[in-house]
Order: sequence, then structure tokens, then C-alpha cells
Amino acid sequence: MKNILTAFIVAIVVLSVTPGFAQQAPKAATPQEIKKMSTTTAVLDTKFGKITLKFFPDVAPGHVKNFIDLAKKGVYNKTVFHRVIPGFMIQGGDPISKDPAKRRAYGTSGPGYTIPAEFSDRPHKRGTLSMARTNDPNSAGSQFFICVADAPFLNKQYTVFGEVVSGIEVVDKIVAQPRDANDNPNERIEIKVKIVEGK
Repeated sequence: MKNILTAFIVAIVVLSVTPGFAQQAPKAATPQEIKKMSTTTAVLDTKFGKITLKFFPDVAPGHVKNFIDLAKKGVYNKTVFHRVIPGFMIQGGDPISKDPAKRRAYGTSGPGYTIPAEFSDRPHKRGTLSMARTNDPNSAGSQFFICVADAPFLNKQYTVFGEVVSGIEVVDKIVAQPRDANDNPNERIEIKVKIVEGK
């Protein structure tokens, strides 16, 4: 069962450069930015309610900065949670998912660049925010997932960069939605991301 679940994330292709979504990779975070990111949150607004995330820039500054930069550019707005697996996780952040006509391609695109892995001792537990990737550890781009249950078999293999601090009940509603054979919800679950900056 563990191997099957892991394959759902490992199989995600985030290396594709989708026309219209190419961005520049973020520069390394400065010490001042890391301090500010530690008090910055992200609010994901969905039709089921809001999910508030806090970040872990102490262990994954590159991933946190990447997420914040993409959110500020509007890359995540109108993307959907394109993969929901009860007892495991919900996944989103694919720019191509903004287009309902490209449903079959959901999960195959990214921002046009990849970032290096930042594995740590942070565990994959219920509410964890982590980054999707391919078999290449250094292939994360924009796609992320939120664990709905503990997933220790992912520890030190995927970059944990935050966690849910409120709205876990929204995550539970999302993961319970009817879905197709590819675990894509039958109805679109769009997100809009607001970054609330720390001081």
C-alpha cells in the first residue's frame, strides 16, 4: 500500500514548461527574508472555506520563498486541487489546471523551472504542507500537497515546508469529494492564495 501511495506523488511530472506559465526561479532567501517568512502565512480560499498555512523557512527557505513568490505573482489563483486521495493527501498548484479544457493534463506542468530539494527531519503528519516532485529529488516546481493523515514513508524524501494552522476541516471536505479514476475531483475546487506578510 505504501508503494502505491508513494507512486501517486512520485509519478507527478513537474518538469514540463507549459506555454504562458514560465517564471524565473527565485533567488536564495536572505537572512532578513527568512526571519520575515517565519511569521508570514498563506490563506488558501476555496469554495469549502479557508485553509491557513504557516511556513518552515528554518528548514526549507528555498521552498517557502518559491511558494510565496509564485503566490504573489498570482500563479496559484484559479488552479485546482487536481488529486485527492482519502487517507493520504490533497494535491494542487499545477498552473495548467486553470484551464478546464486541459483536465487530462492536470498534474503535468509547473512554473518553468525546478528548485533543489531541502529534505529535513520534519515529519509528514496530518496537516503537513510538502512539495510534489518527480523521481528526481531536485524537480519540485509549483505543485504541493497537504497530508490528511500521517505519512511517515514520505519522510526525508519530500520537502516539508509548512503546515495547516487552521482549516484542516476544509482539507477533510476536499479530500472526501467524488473523484474520477485519476483521483481528480469531479467538480473543480479552485483556490485563491493570499499571502499575509510577517514583520
